[in-house]
Amino acid sequence: MAARRMYVLLLLLVPIAALPGYLPAQTPKIVTLKMLDSRSGNLIETTEFLIQVDHKDDVYGDWVQLNDDQTGKLTLPPNVSVFAAQAKYNATTDVYINCDSVKDKPVPLLHWYAVSEILTSGVVAPNGCSKHTAVAKPGQFVFFVRRRNWQEQIKDLRE
Repeated sequence: MAARRMYVLLLLLVPIAALPGYLPAQTPKIVTLKMLDSRSGNLIETTEFLIQVDHKDDVYGDWVQLNDDQTGKLTLPPNVSVFAAQAKYNATTDVYINCDSVKDKPVPLLHWYAVSEILTSGVVAPNGCSKHTAVAKPGQFVFFVRRRNWQEQIKDLRE
C-alpha cells in the first residue's frame, strides 16, 4: 500500500518538475536610443554606449547595436525595470555629459528611466544644455549630450 502511494506521488511530481522546461522564454526588451547633440539637435552616431541597469554599478558596453538609421538598438534582459545611458567619444574614455544632469550640483548624477514608460509612450530626457527639444515614439529613449568643456577636462585630469 505504501509503495502504491509512493508510485502515485511520483507520477504526480514528475510532470510538475518537467513543467518549467515547457514555459515560454521571456523575450528581451528592445529600446531605440537616440542620442542628440545639444547644440545642433542632430543625431550622434555611436556604438560606444555605456548602459547601467536597476541602480547597479555594472556597466554594459555591448548591449547596443547600430541601426540602419544610425540610432542605437538597446537589448535589455526581460527583468530590467530602469536604466541609465551614457556614451563615449573620440574612441577613448571621454564620456559625453548628459544634459539631463548638468544642473546637478556639485557633480552630475546618473538619471534612471523606467523601461515600461519608454516602451509604452517613449521618453525624452530633459535638455538642460540648450533649448532644443525632441519627440519620442513608443519604444524610443531620446537624450541630449554635449562634450566636456576645457574646465571639465582639466578637472578630470586632476582627479
